Amino acid sequence: MSEQNNTTLVGELRQLKALVEETETSLRSQRDLLKTRGFNLPPMVMQAISSLSKEIEDLGNLIYANQTELSQLRFLADNTAQLNSSLNLDIILTQAMDVMISLTEAERGYIILLDDETDELMFRVMQENDVAPKQGGEAPQISNTIVQEVIQSGEPLLADNAYKDDRLQSGASILNMTLRSVLCVPLKYKEKMLGVVYVDNRLRSGVFTQRECDLLAAFANQVSVAIENATLYEQIQKWLEEIREMKDLMDNVFASIGSGVVTTDSQHDIVLFNRAAESILKKSQQDAIGQRLTSVIPGVSANLDTYLANIRAKDADRTIEAELDIPQRGRIAVSMKFSPLKDTNHQIQGVAMVMDDLTEQRGNEQLIEMLKRYLPPEMVDNIHTISGLALGGESREVTCMYVDVRSVRSFPPDYRPQQIMEQINGYLARVTQAIHRHNGIVDKYMGNIVMTLFNTQLNPMTNHALQAVEAALDIRDAFIDFYRELGIDPVPHFYRIGMNTGVATLGNVGSLNRREFTAIGDNINLSKRMEENATLGQIIINESTYQHILANGGLPSHIRFEEHPRIQVKGRQQPVGIYEVFRS
Repeated sequence: MSEQNNTTLVGELRQLKALVEETETSLRSQRDLLKTRGFNLPPMVMQAISSLSKEIEDLGNLIYANQTELSQLRFLADNTAQLNSSLNLDIILTQAMDVMISLTEAERGYIILLDDETDELMFRVMQENDVAPKQGGEAPQISNTIVQEVIQSGEPLLADNAYKDDRLQSGASILNMTLRSVLCVPLKYKEKMLGVVYVDNRLRSGVFTQRECDLLAAFANQVSVAIENATLYEQIQKWLEEIREMKDLMDNVFASIGSGVVTTDSQHDIVLFNRAAESILKKSQQDAIGQRLTSVIPGVSANLDTYLANIRAKDADRTIEAELDIPQRGRIAVSMKFSPLKDTNHQIQGVAMVMDDLTEQRGNEQLIEMLKRYLPPEMVDNIHTISGLALGGESREVTCMYVDVRSVRSFPPDYRPQQIMEQINGYLARVTQAIHRHNGIVDKYMGNIVMTLFNTQLNPMTNHALQAVEAALDIRDAFIDFYRELGIDPVPHFYRIGMNTGVATLGNVGSLNRREFTAIGDNINLSKRMEENATLGQIIINESTYQHILANGGLPSHIRFEEHPRIQVKGRQQPVGIYEVFRS
């Protein structure tokens, strides 16, 4: 029945009721008149009229109740559609609370959810009036007895006058707050309890009827579906974000690997082709993915497909060294290690190939072989001296310089690790060039720090302190040029340089199978302390370096030495003298 028909029917009933009341009044008048003349109306007439009036009133109440319920159902249907149009949990819960307050005409309303991990109750949405405002930070004053009852039973609970309800007399909060009308329905998805909807009225009893209970329970079912959908959507979004982050990480890892990495599926078609592989084979990832591996690395073997199938069948690694003709590069030498590619169930799904470009290494080996014929005898003797040193080394006066090219923390936060690494390598390359110009030896690279030695057995020199200072000034000039290339003008500069001159132990450290030539000792440690005590953009030297320059040819006119107050460094009881170095 439409709302318009209901309205028409209610109007007609009102007219009919008025007519019945008018007839009843008229009959009462006629009955009194007839009594004066000795007559009476039939005994059932007045009773029938009263009964008819009562039936008309009941019918009107029923139609009004139906109208109210129809309006509530339409309101519920409209809002259910709106509720299911969103996947944002906060929006869903807020909209749901508004609908529930409107449906029940409650004084207060709460949506309380169960935490999946702790099973603790969390108040997600609260709607209250100002009848009894709570203090800041105070928890909502509701009946935990009712909430726990609904959570445990999974059934709605309706109380017309809660503080007199025999079922709820054990609840202290019900008695203390004098709760009257209370309605609490579960939020369930299938058999999973999500939480409850709790509405109450602390002023009036009988606010909620079974109709409101049924409506709220029906709407709560829809809300539960929307909550589960939104929760699932949030979880999927979280998983997708984690997958994206993992993919970005893997892409960065594969992009950063110096070796070419290529993977294939079971048909030997390429599915992954990293940046190093692009560089080695001079083929873009876009052109390579989806192609047969044999078409991307031609000329390795006429039976490469058979070779790959054999690797998969035997579940074994194999390594091939080959020379390839690459149109953009010419003839190159490569080493290729093939391994079976397995899924999480350890089933072989394809082949992974790690390719290393040996072209430069082969060229260097050939160059070394050629240079051995033309090396000066002094250098040959020096190399033999180094290789002949026993583990333990020998004492020798050296100048040791430490260069901190740039702290990783100085890079902008939006720089990717690969960008940082590329720039650090740019700084290190310029340091190395300046050191080699002054016959220094790079002892080791320690991330963004370079340790350099002057006057070792490989590079003997009498003016090693001055050469180290000259190298430091060249490094400063090279960095300024590099800043210009990068389009930056840092104030202060990023680098710190410190050096010290003194006796150290130089020799081989390690094992009989693997050795490393280096210098150790207190003077080497002091060199590091010089660098650590330098401020950004400073070149500082120890007093011993200054004195060595003074004693071996005097102070050059193109270098200015500025004496600073003595400083206390870690590991030394006495303060040490320092000088800052500039070009004149």
